[in-house]
Amino acid sequence: QDAEVVRTRDPQRLAQCDVVVDVGGEYDPGRHRYDHHQRSFTQSMQSLKPSKPWTTKLSSAGLVYCHFGSQILAGLLGQPEDSPVVTALYDKLYENFVEEIDAIDNGIAQTDGEPRYALTTNLSTRVGHLNPCWNDPDQDTEVG
Repeated sequence: QDAEVVRTRDPQRLAQCDVVVDVGGEYDPGRHRYDHHQRSFTQSMQSLKPSKPWTTKLSSAGLVYCHFGSQILAGLLGQPEDSPVVTALYDKLYENFVEEIDAIDNGIAQTDGEPRYALTTNLSTRVGHLNPCWNDPDQDTEVG
């Protein structure tokens, strides 16, 4: 809770960080590196947790959720990580919220006949509204 959030792509700064998310070109949970932007990356919820049915390629948000979602939910609910309630919420949150983020971030079309994932939040649009307008003379993305 007292962490400093640093926005950078500078490899020297990233090397000093305890946790790196969505930049750095590396997925290594042992070192807390959670980026999905490398050609060799193909991880899905199912590939990391074989008991889960979802095969959508994970985004960095999905990686963080995959590794820490149960722990966070358990802490919020005051229940063990393996409790049926935590497990059910973890699955429902992934299926109805995080999977959409994973798919959109990875450019996966929602449908090719049968829908691949549920589109429920339009989160990409909400995030997009935080970015400066293309013609804004002040292009400071940190403000949003």
